Amino acid sequence: MQRMIVVLTLALLIWSFCPVIANSEIKKEPLKIGFILVGRGNDMGWNYAHNQGRLFLEKAMAGKVTTTVIENVPESAEVERVIEKLIAQGNKLIFTTSYGYLEPALRAAARHPDVIVMQCQRCVPPSVTNVGTFFVRQYESYYALGVVAGKVTKKNKLGFIGGHPVPILIAALNAFTLGAKSVNPTIVVRAVWLNTWEDGTLEAEATKGLIDLGADVIASELDSSMTTVKTCEANGVYSIGFGADLQKLAPKSWLNGQGFNWGPLYIKIAQSVIDHTWKAGNYLYSIKDGYVGLLSYGKSVPVDVSNEANKVVREIGSGKLLIFKGPLKDRDGNLKVKQGKVLTDKDLSGMNWAVAGVEGSIAKK
Repeated sequence: MQRMIVVLTLALLIWSFCPVIANSEIKKEPLKIGFILVGRGNDMGWNYAHNQGRLFLEKAMAGKVTTTVIENVPESAEVERVIEKLIAQGNKLIFTTSYGYLEPALRAAARHPDVIVMQCQRCVPPSVTNVGTFFVRQYESYYALGVVAGKVTKKNKLGFIGGHPVPILIAALNAFTLGAKSVNPTIVVRAVWLNTWEDGTLEAEATKGLIDLGADVIASELDSSMTTVKTCEANGVYSIGFGADLQKLAPKSWLNGQGFNWGPLYIKIAQSVIDHTWKAGNYLYSIKDGYVGLLSYGKSVPVDVSNEANKVVREIGSGKLLIFKGPLKDRDGNLKVKQGKVLTDKDLSGMNWAVAGVEGSIAKK
């Protein structure tokens, strides 16, 4: 009898704790996620696109995640300090969103193996277990934008303003040139590198300089295309933007631009962390995956031109159109890609040469 009483007592105790256990699971703490931006989250460009993705994530996974964003963090050791601050605040997943963040992010992550860092762009070695990278083949959309530029130019002279001559931007420049020359073989593209991601004065000067050299279509890949787009509008030449739709700022000159859709990818990554299925690696996505693509066509783009560019996007996504397929020569006439060969992602990650038709320096970096 006494043994039965003990058994019943234990059963009652276990039963009484069941709701507590269930409630503790229901009230599981949300995953804290930190974002580090090199510029302002409202810059209507690169940082704006990432911040919009963060807000999308926060809304879609309300109750499951919370986010913190720190803006205007330079590509320096300052990144380590900011990561340490985010970790001290309890963030277990951190997105480092600028090209030059990788090295300091790796150093900080090595001190905190229980924290996951996702770097936008670049690659990490297989030995690193708590850092991954993500990016898109942005050169794919630049090829389509080149088709648009090649169709609307009257002078057969295009301009391209880049922040830094890193392989990703050089690949974008080359794809833009190849796309333009696919519909207009006489085209030349003048490239200007500012060696900074953001400097309004330099951006305006570079745009005006390209206009003076005869360019009537100018593309830019900077933190924001606002200055170049406004300058193009004021001077009556066409513009191609980056990161955000700026058609309202340039109703006459806007052609299109490259846009990002980071939100769904952020959800995918965050959910994998929550589910404990996240794996380190270098993840690169195509235009068909939907994380990168064209923005809106401006009123100056004829329907037949937009239709042709959209067809190009579909062919790239399906694999029918291979942008960097040989034979390809550099602008000095050297054969860089043999007949039938296609450059791999690894090849493109080290691209430091310009295709025929590109003018201006391509400094190695």
